[in-house]
Amino acid sequence: MAATPPVAPRHIRLTSHPGQGAAGAPAIVWGAADPMERGPVVGTTTNRRQRNVIGTHSGSYGVYRALAVAAGNLPRGHRADLTNTAPTDPIGPYPQWGDAGKIVSIDPWGASVQQVFADYLAQGYDIRPTIAVTKAHIHLPEVKQALAFQRLRVDGRVLLDDASAVVTKIAVEPVWWLPGVAKRFGVSEADLRRALFEETGGMYPELVTRSDLEVFLPPIGGQTLYVFGDVRDLADPAVTLTARVHDECNGSDVFGSDICTCRPYLTHAIEECIQGAQQGGVGLIGPDRLQPQGGPRARRGDQVPRLQRAQAPAGRRLGGHLLPAHRVRGRRTGHALPGADARRAALARHPQDPPAGEHEQRQVRRDHRQRHRGRRARQDPRRAGAGRR
Repeated sequence: MAATPPVAPRHIRLTSHPGQGAAGAPAIVWGAADPMERGPVVGTTTNRRQRNVIGTHSGSYGVYRALAVAAGNLPRGHRADLTNTAPTDPIGPYPQWGDAGKIVSIDPWGASVQQVFADYLAQGYDIRPTIAVTKAHIHLPEVKQALAFQRLRVDGRVLLDDASAVVTKIAVEPVWWLPGVAKRFGVSEADLRRALFEETGGMYPELVTRSDLEVFLPPIGGQTLYVFGDVRDLADPAVTLTARVHDECNGSDVFGSDICTCRPYLTHAIEECIQGAQQGGVGLIGPDRLQPQGGPRARRGDQVPRLQRAQAPAGRRLGGHLLPAHRVRGRRTGHALPGADARRAALARHPQDPPAGEHEQRQVRRDHRQRHRGRRARQDPRRAGAGRR
């Protein structure tokens, strides 16, 4: 007979009282060099007595998990299967992992919990990875174009015959050590906790009632890193690093919109990372969700003006701000790369456009529309007045 699913309790247990879940929860000593001394991060919702953090794993996806549980599509108390989740590339440990002041927003042991916390897992603790490391291939038409123009070459290691680039993909969930985060922002931990509590609508009362919990799993999205070459070379100061922190942009990166030049900057950085890895270095692309998404994105010029102006095509840059890839040789301050590439048509799609004034994007769209109508009128004399309506 099929096992009867557990019946959900009808009463609600608050997590804000210090007496809830204190016994049996592993202690976290942030900055301890030994993982067993540091302790695992346990944000489980199945056994509250094991919890030693504020919040839950998976960040904003916790809301979707709640919807699945409420709809009966996910069993209450479901535990993740950690089979074959070990990193494809071993990372660390490094001396910085034993310094509480060096790392405050991620769990350095988050990729290898199934190895370093095997004893806790055997005892039934619900410990989940916060970092995933795997292999992937990147297929881009711009890489094929670079091969056709002989700017790139196939080497069978970084760039394959089918024009795909071999990368190591690292997905990271945020894990905040609140004392360290407060110090980074120059505020007291009490003020930080109160602001986080109030500005999230009181979503996490433990922020102000559980001072014994110093680790917070915020309900925000994580970050994905793409490494070209050997991941271990990222920690070697003698290896040349080609890196770009890229602002994610669905409009340009995904749909190829010409309202900004995010995708050309990204593809140019990928090309430079491939070249750097082929020459014995290592490349790193770090997409960042800094810019507003959705509706507010249309107003990003008011919210982050320097960033918006910097991403305008070459003919409309203000102040000469450009955001190409940067190459760091010997981990010293690098230089913007390269002047010749900044003049490529891919980076300056409309070099004939006049400098934009206050309403930059509106003027650019008007110029594009008028030029397009004029081209159609030249092709068909009957449409000579098409541009004047």
